[in-house]
Amino acid sequence: MCGICGFFNPHRLSSKTWMQSASDRMTDALVHRGPDDVGVWTDPKIGVAFGHRRLSIQDLSSEGHQPMTSACDRFVMSYNGEIYNFKEMRKDLEQNGFQFRGHSDTEVLLGAITEWGLEKTLKQLIGMFAIALWDKKQESLTLVRDPVGKKPLFYGWCRETFLFGSELKALRTHPDFDAPIDPNALGLFIKYSWVPSPFCIYQGLRKLPPGHLITIDAKSRLEDVIPRPFWSAREVAEQGEHTPFTGSLEEATDELEKLLQTTVRSRMIADVSLGALLSGGFDSSMVVAMMQSMSPRPIKTFSIGFWESQYNEAQHAKDIARHLGTDHTELYISPKDAQGIIPEIPKIYDEPFADSSQIPTVLLSKLARQDVQVALSGDGGDELFAGYTKYPECLKRWETWGNRPLWARKRMADLMTSIGQTSWRLLGASRKSPTGEIPKWQKSFGRMEKKSRWLSATSAVDLVALRHARCRHIQDYVLHAEETNSLLTNPNDWAAVSHPIQGMMYVDFVTFLTDDILVKVDRASMSVSLEVRCPLLDTRLIEFAWSLPLSMRLHDHKGKIVLRKVLERYVPPELTERPKKGFAVPVSEWVKGPLRDWAEHLLDKTRIRQQGLLQPEAVHRVWQQHLSGWQDHDTLLWSILMFQAWHEEVLQ
Repeated sequence: MCGICGFFNPHRLSSKTWMQSASDRMTDALVHRGPDDVGVWTDPKIGVAFGHRRLSIQDLSSEGHQPMTSACDRFVMSYNGEIYNFKEMRKDLEQNGFQFRGHSDTEVLLGAITEWGLEKTLKQLIGMFAIALWDKKQESLTLVRDPVGKKPLFYGWCRETFLFGSELKALRTHPDFDAPIDPNALGLFIKYSWVPSPFCIYQGLRKLPPGHLITIDAKSRLEDVIPRPFWSAREVAEQGEHTPFTGSLEEATDELEKLLQTTVRSRMIADVSLGALLSGGFDSSMVVAMMQSMSPRPIKTFSIGFWESQYNEAQHAKDIARHLGTDHTELYISPKDAQGIIPEIPKIYDEPFADSSQIPTVLLSKLARQDVQVALSGDGGDELFAGYTKYPECLKRWETWGNRPLWARKRMADLMTSIGQTSWRLLGASRKSPTGEIPKWQKSFGRMEKKSRWLSATSAVDLVALRHARCRHIQDYVLHAEETNSLLTNPNDWAAVSHPIQGMMYVDFVTFLTDDILVKVDRASMSVSLEVRCPLLDTRLIEFAWSLPLSMRLHDHKGKIVLRKVLERYVPPELTERPKKGFAVPVSEWVKGPLRDWAEHLLDKTRIRQQGLLQPEAVHRVWQQHLSGWQDHDTLLWSILMFQAWHEEVLQ
């Protein structure tokens, strides 16, 4: 796992010294992603430069140094990730007479591109990757991102320079970086707690969508560069329905077990120490069970625990670790421990990000990195095997009132919003009970505004998308923002599948998984130079999961049916059959208590007014409503606070 960066400006040729200096600054910003080695390649005659920070996982020798030039001297590549089937690809290339000097997957990837071409190579890759490839013959730059978006890649023009990198902090160091904050992207962030792909918090910059590539040359401009897919989650979902798995549940269980054995085994290949992140849930328990069944010695596993019982799953993880015989390490964290991480969050996440489970994820990564350099996780199981309880809940809600006219529901939403806001001005802002709490009958008015968001849904799938929204209209909170379509709001981009729950799973897979879950894990783990691998997100397993009938994934409001069947072969059901608690932290209480001074500083009306980005009165209203108990605005407030903290960090 590594960090990549670079720039291309054929219109302003600079000296090698200047290009080297600019590249050094960009790579230095990514040292956490690759502390083991650094490399820079420049071509001043063309105006292109590549930078690379290396976290050595396979082939620890200098033969894995990047940027790497192909044996034929045509291609130069800076690459971040792991190719899990590189040994098979290497064997095929060697049979055709290709000779290798080292043992890295980087050299195999370059050899495959040389022999087979980029498009054919990409269709064969099993792995996670972000690739920058310079073609000396065509004088063109190609950027590639893996099918599910495990590895990040930002790009765009600043002035006449095309910049790219694993994280925005690398782009910000370049002398030509001058991108202002995009109010529309900020609006999307406040609404969802993440900036949806392909948008970026900065104007003129983008995230490369998963499974896509772009190619630019001296004549290209941003508006001319349209990402092209080489793998499509939508096609996989639709194809799975058209050619479904026709075997029995037992046969599906057998097939899934074989696939899991293959994907886990391939991700256990490393020349450094390896372990697993164990939450105690189905997905991570399944991965750990597979790992331990293949290992002659106890696998190292790691869990975070909370002293508050309503948030704690560490005991369940410990029980599973004991049953499987792993070498288990757990760390119980206090509110003080968790709160101590918060000042680091803006720097770690680089772009505004507000999933509060980012806090324990950072702490878990720090814990694991003390003993291992690579860890496997169970990310992806909920989206592929219908693990979220919200899916049947939203379907039931839609069946109850979805047949009512949309115009009537929108009017009702407007009315509820108006009642909520008016009642706050008349009751909540000025009156409290003698105990200091808002009376329950008044709180019901406060909840009306929040509930109104659901009424504008156009389908059961849209209902799940709306569950991610923290507010109804971004213009209420962000100055100069306009409603912007994204994958969450454009049904035309959703997979054409027959059952609403399959549609819900697809929307979560291409939005929430990519832009929340995987971002959370990547930035947290790479901040401490820990590589995290996800066996459930192997494209072969994804394609199999989408071919399964819904009944093998969800039955009688219980998800992950076939995954449960596999896990039962390794772990007794009584150790895993329990309500899911997630990985949450008590943000709602913290901002009223130990974090209040920090929050007050960031939410100061004068400060917000001077920034000129957020609506100060709206932010103040949300803060006062939360403090008084009128309404629990924990997720919306956390989005606002994380943006304010990020803004303060990047202005330093």
